[in-house]
Amino acid sequence: MKELVEVIAKALVDNPDEVVVTEEDTDRALIVSLKVADDDMGKVIGKQGRIAKSIRSVVKAAASKDDKKVIVDIVQ
Repeated sequence: MKELVEVIAKALVDNPDEVVVTEEDTDRALIVSLKVADDDMGKVIGKQGRIAKSIRSVVKAAASKDDKKVIVDIVQ
């Protein structure tokens, strides 16, 4: 899932070198944290959070085959 979030985020931002994705596996869920440059934060979140919601939907669909809950967290 880390690679999927990274590819999507790098396609959206102006500074793809500053995209950092970390993955933490807990017993309940897989937490994917996304950090981008301050200037690119609006591009990743989108108006009213639409792009962030879309990223979460794509990751959730990809994770459905593994039967594991995935949480995408956008960090400042």
